[in-house]
Amino acid sequence: MDENFIRNRLTQLRMQKEVSEYKMSLDLGHSKSYIQSIVSGRAMPSMSEFLYICEYLGVTPREFFDTDTENPVLLEQVTDALKSLSTSDLALVMELIERLSKDL
Repeated sequence: MDENFIRNRLTQLRMQKEVSEYKMSLDLGHSKSYIQSIVSGRAMPSMSEFLYICEYLGVTPREFFDTDTENPVLLEQVTDALKSLSTSDLALVMELIERLSKDL
């Protein structure tokens, strides 16, 4: 993992959130070019700023670096929604997941 990974992952998660570099920079309390400077490789966030970025994007630091999960925000939303289902409904969802996985 290197700086390119951080820049690319930041862009991917930002786009999934559907927010511009400009808006994200301002929302985090920085100049309008803050995120663009990270993505372009001119700067790297401090550890505390990285944690704020993760919070803003709705991911944990672990999820930020998890390359196996393409859309951690959506996965978290699905997980939260599953928590409210009954046992029988969860079984149906699992059945559907297994069925869809066979086609891969």
